[in-house]
Amino acid sequence: MKALRNSYRDRRKRKRDFRRLWITRINAAARVHEMSYSKLIGQLKKANIELNRKMLAQLAILDPQTFAKVVEVAAKA
Repeated sequence: MKALRNSYRDRRKRKRDFRRLWITRINAAARVHEMSYSKLIGQLKKANIELNRKMLAQLAILDPQTFAKVVEVAAKA
């Protein structure tokens, strides 16, 4: 019973943990380009760029040049 209760709880906690990780990665990459996480997300919404946090975090790690272009487009908005 305890294992079932823990697994149920942790399935929900995993989603929170990953979102926190993605936000941390995006914030670190955005700070390199002199922009905070909250400003970046706000500018992305204004520019109608619909990338979710998971994809932004992947871009920040695997393809920094593309992430820089996204930040540049968001900054113009």
